[in-house]
Amino acid sequence: MIYINKILPVIISPLGLITILLFFGIFRKKMLPSVLALMILIILSLPIVSGQLVELLERSYQPTNPNEIVSADTVIVLSGMVRPIKQKNGIHYEFSEAVDRIFAGINILKIGKAQKLILTRGKLPWSIGVPEGEFLVEFAQSQGIDPNKILLTEIVQNTNDEAKEISKMLPKNSEIILVTSAFHMPRAKKVFQNQNLKVIPYAVDFRSSDNKIDIMDFLPQANAFRDSSFYFREIIGRAYYDLRY
Repeated sequence: MIYINKILPVIISPLGLITILLFFGIFRKKMLPSVLALMILIILSLPIVSGQLVELLERSYQPTNPNEIVSADTVIVLSGMVRPIKQKNGIHYEFSEAVDRIFAGINILKIGKAQKLILTRGKLPWSIGVPEGEFLVEFAQSQGIDPNKILLTEIVQNTNDEAKEISKMLPKNSEIILVTSAFHMPRAKKVFQNQNLKVIPYAVDFRSSDNKIDIMDFLPQANAFRDSSFYFREIIGRAYYDLRY
């Protein structure tokens, strides 16, 4: 099932659509599909466009002072911030740009807004190394967190798995502080609420910015196309859970 969940968004992503249009234009010997593919590629590669799309994903939330959030017994930090790097003498782990998640969870625990920290053993079938949560447990301990305050789920592969496993660990209707990236929070909140958990959202890892517009925003860039594709992937995920729940 996880393969279907990962492959389908690729097929109906901008890159998938562009590829289909190009092949259709070549085999049918028609110019219009190829022109449309080029137009989509150029438009979605403009930073002025991708920036607006990312901002749309995050518009429901704003950066929040952790001292201002409501206290709860448990803070949940979702996986998605560690990448394993294979080396000759083993596997090295590095944080991605979503590292704000774990720092936020640790800080919430330190200032007394929660008494327990739950991390998830996120691991896809093709991943190498230990599940992400096991690495994060060691990191949290290195930051001064009492090991007795940290809990780990079973192996999970996506947000829905995380919510199901965590719901088994907590009483029904438990109030939780949910930490994840701002773009991901709407989908994550819906999934956790479906598991009869009361969610206090704490969004981090904001990726939109208010930089001044300049000429570079109107020149196609690979990073901009990646961000635009990221928007559509997240929208597909939200639509899926809207239909499911």
